[in-house]
Amino acid sequence: MTSSMPVAGVRTAGRRGPAAVLLDLDGTLVDTEGLWWTAESEVFAELGHVLDDAHRSVVVGGPMSRSVGHLIEVTGTTAALPELTVAINARFERLVERGAPLMPGAARLLAELTAHSVPTALVSASYRTTIDAMLRSLGREHFSFTLSGDEVTRTKPHPEPYLTAAARLGAAPADCVVVEDTPTGVASARAAGCQVVAVPSVAPIEPAPGVTVLRSLEELTVPLLHSFLRAAS
Repeated sequence: MTSSMPVAGVRTAGRRGPAAVLLDLDGTLVDTEGLWWTAESEVFAELGHVLDDAHRSVVVGGPMSRSVGHLIEVTGTTAALPELTVAINARFERLVERGAPLMPGAARLLAELTAHSVPTALVSASYRTTIDAMLRSLGREHFSFTLSGDEVTRTKPHPEPYLTAAARLGAAPADCVVVEDTPTGVASARAAGCQVVAVPSVAPIEPAPGVTVLRSLEELTVPLLHSFLRAAS
């Protein structure tokens, strides 16, 4: 398991770039949003419910309790939230074992952040077991630590995950750049006071103050991350 202990010695004064980069996982670094929808669709199909694609953008990027709760409401299933959550996570992990491809530009970006010694953390609404499974593809060495949705009291869109990650790295939130793919994640990062780079996956995201929208991680470089904070200062 990747350490979730505070990381000391992160430089904030006199910095030339971001004090830290905080990265989302599903749909941002790993192309898993489709796998989550497949897992949800298969589990609900076994209960006799066909999920309408219209709900896909609603459940993307949020905690399991919210996503599954929404699907329970729209389908009217009598299955309970805890058992559905366990079933969907188990189905998802089986799908991941067959292979979860990285998003375009993800491997290059992680290698570049590591080469430039930029403190980097993974901040996800996914469970710890899910993160650990996908770290085999991502490489644990690229992250100072990882933070899962079951390791915080309130997950995205609440700011707690990004506030917690910034604090563990000893960085002010305003000196951090968050990379996200969903409106839920962007809302969490903005509420925490971070600069945001959004690379939309399923749901559209509009540019806004403090939110830069890119088409792909292939467009994101360390010099560009530096420029976002210079513009905000």
